[in-house]
Amino acid sequence: GFLKGTEMQKMRKSLLVVAPMVILLIAAILLPLANSANNLVLANKKAVNRTRKTVRMLDDIYKTAVVLITTHYVKDKDSLPAGSAAKALFAAVKKKGWHEVKILDVSGEPYNDDNVAKDAFDKAAAKLIKSGKPYVDEVIKKDGKSYLRAATIIPVVMEKCIMCHANYKKAKKGEAIGMLSYTIPVE
Repeated sequence: GFLKGTEMQKMRKSLLVVAPMVILLIAAILLPLANSANNLVLANKKAVNRTRKTVRMLDDIYKTAVVLITTHYVKDKDSLPAGSAAKALFAAVKKKGWHEVKILDVSGEPYNDDNVAKDAFDKAAAKLIKSGKPYVDEVIKKDGKSYLRAATIIPVVMEKCIMCHANYKKAKKGEAIGMLSYTIPVE
């Protein structure tokens, strides 16, 4: 062979000394990286939970505004519909770079074609909301940034809604007729 017996024994003894040191060195390098990855996962979970809380707050504000507008300002078919006021508000919020929110139909009879789910998340969420789930979300990556996509139920809550949406007459109180679809940066 290439190495004589005593040289082979010396090499084995060297490897027995060096191998544990190499393993310790690798562990010293990889362990902080693993902890860093775990901390990043925890930070991301906390950020996603904060974003979910933001969705709940915004959802409450937007739905309260629609009910207040409908209650106090929608008098007849010539009044500005609360849904149209909400869409104008949502456009202003998006234009200012805050987040995106859309009002979408789940009844199958949209007021107009702009209110129909178009992307995969909205289509899946619409089915789940219509089947009785009040909230759906998922985290997505877009242009290297994380976003929370969330959808919340819009149930039948007021008789006045029937002025513009005759098809809601068939809906039971609390039944999903629409949803709000959110796209909010996870920060």
